[in-house]
Amino acid sequence: MKVDVIIPTYKPGKEFEELICRLQKQAYPIHRIIIINTQTGVFPTELESEPYQIEVTHIRPEDFDHGGTRNMGASISQADIVLYMTQDAVPEDEHLIETFANVFEKHPEIGIAYGRQLPREDCNVIERYTRRFNYPEKSRIKSKVDLPQLGIKTFFCSDVCAAYRRNYLLSAGGFEDPTIFNEDMIFAGKRILAGDKVAYVAEAKVIHSHNYTGSQQFHRNFDLAVSQAQHPEVFEGVPSEGEGIRMVKATAKYLIRSGQPLKIWNLVYQSGCKYIGYFLGKRYEKLPKWVVLKCTSSIKYWKKS
Repeated sequence: MKVDVIIPTYKPGKEFEELICRLQKQAYPIHRIIIINTQTGVFPTELESEPYQIEVTHIRPEDFDHGGTRNMGASISQADIVLYMTQDAVPEDEHLIETFANVFEKHPEIGIAYGRQLPREDCNVIERYTRRFNYPEKSRIKSKVDLPQLGIKTFFCSDVCAAYRRNYLLSAGGFEDPTIFNEDMIFAGKRILAGDKVAYVAEAKVIHSHNYTGSQQFHRNFDLAVSQAQHPEVFEGVPSEGEGIRMVKATAKYLIRSGQPLKIWNLVYQSGCKYIGYFLGKRYEKLPKWVVLKCTSSIKYWKKS
């Protein structure tokens, strides 16, 4: 099967260069690396040269959309499989592409597969545990029957590192466009409710984490909740709050077990920021526009809408 890697970029830096370097060393050959760069006047133009087998499309900042830009990448591709990555996610080894290809060959019923995200060396202890909580060591194929047990986690998928059968993605209408955020989970949720399956592939590993501040957590969770509020056909009746509480409790227990109980105060603060952002985002339609613009991390989305 032909595999294309699609990477939306914005002011790409050293991590992006490392990503390209490691993609070039993959054991399974990549057909094409398709980059959709939001123009900022800063881009390593040497990466556009033929030896890299890279195709770069530049778009204006106002034309970027989490779903629409990724749909553009799929329309440019002619491969069997499209693997979406973010510019700051780095393959952990040379078998990332091979692992996804094997999953699709072994499971013809699978149209979506996402990988495991490992913490960076500078990752703080709370975020490090969050990675372990959200991306366990064991792979799993999820379907509608898992909703009573997994709840919102059934729909979980991340385009930080997620592969799709290209024809499957396009025939299902592609990602939501426009969308503020969360295009991966919206698409996966719709497909699961339609009776399809999503594979979590723990062996497909990328290094990716962020040490977000409380303010950044607030803004991200506001946008996350907006995306869920805009798609009740997917998320209504499958609340996220219970999963969030479960993660906070598990993290607190971990901090106590690891001899870092004082870090619980930071956990409480971070979780409070997340919850307030989420609470407001779910009710964004009742908020004045100026409040929404203060809460979001996607101001361009609201100016277009």
